Amino acid sequence: MAIEPELFRSGMRRLAAGVSIVTTSGPDGPRGLTATAVCSVGIDPPTLLCCVNRDSSAHDTIATRRILAVNVLALADQDLASRFGGPETRESRFVRGRWTVLATGAPILETALANFDCTVADVIDGASHSIFIAEVIAARIGEAAPPLLYFDGLYGAFAAAAQPAWEG
Repeated sequence: MAIEPELFRSGMRRLAAGVSIVTTSGPDGPRGLTATAVCSVGIDPPTLLCCVNRDSSAHDTIATRRILAVNVLALADQDLASRFGGPETRESRFVRGRWTVLATGAPILETALANFDCTVADVIDGASHSIFIAEVIAARIGEAAPPLLYFDGLYGAFAAAAQPAWEG
């Protein structure tokens, strides 16, 4: 017996997550979305997964072109996270920020903490989302800065916990 969707949604809002902008590029230009469902899969070869809602304007381009870039956001990039997660038109999302490309042609945000330029190796059906398994073919590490986090419907910053008494 499945739980109520609202209970699931409320519980998942309690899972703090890093924030990324996932981008791609196709014949109709660049596409992108704000995502918190990105994680490492393995190191050999370097692989990550990215969950993208099928209703996203970037979904079909990622699925067809089989390229994507994950741009890990710094706290200073909160306005871009809001822009890429909101009602902005596809083209106007890229008006702000400094963008470049690495290997695939997917947009790379120059102010990101890290960028992973990928080719899609596999796609898994995940109900309302596609789970893209992506091999990292190029990467860039940006300047060190506080990361942007998402928790309980809000953006925030990381604060290190005090050292536990048992560490010594």
